[in-house]
Amino acid sequence: LVNASTFNIYNASAGSGKTFTLVKDYLKIVLTSKEFLPHRHILAITFTNKAVDEMKTRVIEALMTFAAPSILTKSDALFEQVVKELDRSPKEIHHKSNQLLSKILHNYAAFDISTIDKFTQKLIRTFAFDLKLPMNFEVELDTDFLLKKAVSRLLSKAGKNKELTKVLVEFAIEKADDDK
Repeated sequence: LVNASTFNIYNASAGSGKTFTLVKDYLKIVLTSKEFLPHRHILAITFTNKAVDEMKTRVIEALMTFAAPSILTKSDALFEQVVKELDRSPKEIHHKSNQLLSKILHNYAAFDISTIDKFTQKLIRTFAFDLKLPMNFEVELDTDFLLKKAVSRLLSKAGKNKELTKVLVEFAIEKADDDK
């Protein structure tokens, strides 16, 4: 039996509370999971390393707040929302947060909130053999280097491929006519 999973995308402007919402939803998932290490079963992807750091920090800080004994006597907006939305008792969320915080800190490498770039690279690395890529491939982010390499490869095929040669000659003539 396969459990139905959910896929959520949040698209909102800066300062609209995206991170708060993402942290709350992340916490709701891990706090209700029946998995021993629930954080290992969540794919959380964002765009920047700064956003990754902020998400991880906020999740840990929230769990530390939820795990503190004082949470049962003081007011905390996030805690109250999680308790309400999960329809659980504050004591239950407090207890589960304490357990979860310990599990995440003891298995921090498995606490994987990632950038889309890092996730894609990990995915490609996993299937490098199937994709017929060298096992030690490197991702090159130097756009100038990549452009020069691409142009060099293209030009090396000139004269060997009639259609490509024709396009390159036409392009060169057009640029020459424009004094470029």
